[in-house]
Amino acid sequence: MKTALVPLFMFLSSCLMALAWLGHLRFREQISFLTALGLSWLLVLPEYILNVAATRFGYGAYSGAQMASLHLAFGVVCVAMVSRFVLGEALAASQLVGFVLLAVAIVLITYRP
Repeated sequence: MKTALVPLFMFLSSCLMALAWLGHLRFREQISFLTALGLSWLLVLPEYILNVAATRFGYGAYSGAQMASLHLAFGVVCVAMVSRFVLGEALAASQLVGFVLLAVAIVLITYRP
């Protein structure tokens, strides 16, 4: 159960953080800096709750290094997803290949024989 919930919580956490980092850029002409800041902080609190829950719940099933690696990889993927689907930016073929390599790296990092 832990081996499935921990990555899920970390992925959701990374999605919220990517939205907090970049989502406001879609509305940069419509909302003020302070509004963007406030909305971003509203996303950061549940992100942090998910992140802390995942790391506390997952420690033992995963090492600290494995969880940090999962979180960083999910962060990269979520930023790319927000860039693509919220901001409408294109993803290059080289970026997609990079995501495949990132997935291979995560499998190697989290694999336990």
